[in-house]
Amino acid sequence: MSKKKVSKKWRILSPDGFTIEFGVPHYSSSEKMRESFEKWKERYRQQGYYSSTEYGRISLDELENYCFVSCLDN
Repeated sequence: MSKKKVSKKWRILSPDGFTIEFGVPHYSSSEKMRESFEKWKERYRQQGYYSSTEYGRISLDELENYCFVSCLDN
């Protein structure tokens, strides 16, 4: 009997609870999720902060701490 391989999906939501990449609800690896997060964060570099409805201005150095990360089993 062979074991079924469980693939995991990773999800990251902004501090306001939205996916960080339009049309991409999850990622196939934590590495791909990390790459997407870094690209998303760069969009706010010129502004210098991420503006959140709930938390106000979040410095880019702290942004990761305000995002919601989850691992979903397939």
